[in-house]
Amino acid sequence: MTAERASGEVPGATSEAAGAEAAGAEAAGAEAAGQGAAGAGQAAGPGPGRDADAVRRFIERLASVLADAGFPRMPARVFAALLASEPGRLNAAELAELLQVSPAAVSGSVRYLSQVGLVSRESEPGSRRVGYRVPDDVWDQVLRLRDQVLDRLIATMREGVEVLDAGSSAGRRLTESIRYFEFVGTELAHLVELWRNPQAPAGDA
Repeated sequence: MTAERASGEVPGATSEAAGAEAAGAEAAGAEAAGQGAAGAGQAAGPGPGRDADAVRRFIERLASVLADAGFPRMPARVFAALLASEPGRLNAAELAELLQVSPAAVSGSVRYLSQVGLVSRESEPGSRRVGYRVPDDVWDQVLRLRDQVLDRLIATMREGVEVLDAGSSAGRRLTESIRYFEFVGTELAHLVELWRNPQAPAGDA
């Protein structure tokens, strides 16, 4: 009688058991990977109790409005996604998954948004990845960008008044345009101050 039969072991049972153990480990690994992917999708998604498709449609509508106002299209989509995200912060992989775009498209967009102050970068706890969020004072930054554009516009129009002659019809049109933009800029500054400090009269800003 061979040693195998003496011990009561069935030939091949050891190798079969090892194969089953390896298969089990592989299945467990696949399950863990799936859970990780699901977690990433949930982090990028709209949050509990919200319709994911409806949220994505809203993101695209908001991005279209921003693009119509002169915002670059892809940065507008990233900005809208961050604004609508439930956690308030998404990393590049989550943004790419949510918007169905390449990581390179996300990278270029967040670089642009960071440069104009509409997105801030922060490290994720316990990870080397970087997350992105919309600052709490983002609309103040939008208004500051608008002020910079208005200042350049007014300065150019003043040059035009000198070139065209203030007494000419064209000169008068430019002068009236300057007065309009200066008035709107001043009044908006008062309204922003009233928003920050509701107790202060707008005229005291």
